[in-house]
Amino acid sequence: MTVTEPSGQYVSEFSEPGGTAVPWADVERVLRESEMFWLSTVRRDGRPHVAPLPAMWLDGKLHFCTGAHEQKARNIESNPRCVLTTGSSAYRSGLDVVVEGTVAQVGDEPTLTRLAQLWRDKLDWPFEVVDGQFRDPGPGDHRAPVFAVTPAKVLAFAKAPYSQTRYTFQAS
Repeated sequence: MTVTEPSGQYVSEFSEPGGTAVPWADVERVLRESEMFWLSTVRRDGRPHVAPLPAMWLDGKLHFCTGAHEQKARNIESNPRCVLTTGSSAYRSGLDVVVEGTVAQVGDEPTLTRLAQLWRDKLDWPFEVVDGQFRDPGPGDHRAPVFAVTPAKVLAFAKAPYSQTRYTFQAS
């Protein structure tokens, strides 16, 4: 699948002198290599909900899974907008990335198979693909829908010097 690179804008208002725009390749590297992300969703009553989880960058989208009964899945059911964040907890080094977008369930077997391979290679988590979901091969029949976040905006926060770059995506 061909993914169009987003357009980037250096945000000098929130950057230090000497800061520069973060190249998209650096942002994608963080999205590909990060193991843990923080997913922010909104409950039906408007209260926020934040939870850590692994996510995989594939074909220009961030993918994660969660049990259908979990708060995250219930929140997504009523409001598909969410935010995923990752990066470094260090104050003066690293690159923090915020992905804002809309989430939709993934059900096609070829994509799920590719994602299961990413989970296996990156985290040694051997999901099986069964009936359009992931199934944990451990005891019981634990299944989890898989979701893809299509980015609308990505913010990249560099440190030392501090800078912010805003990436926007064209609707396809």
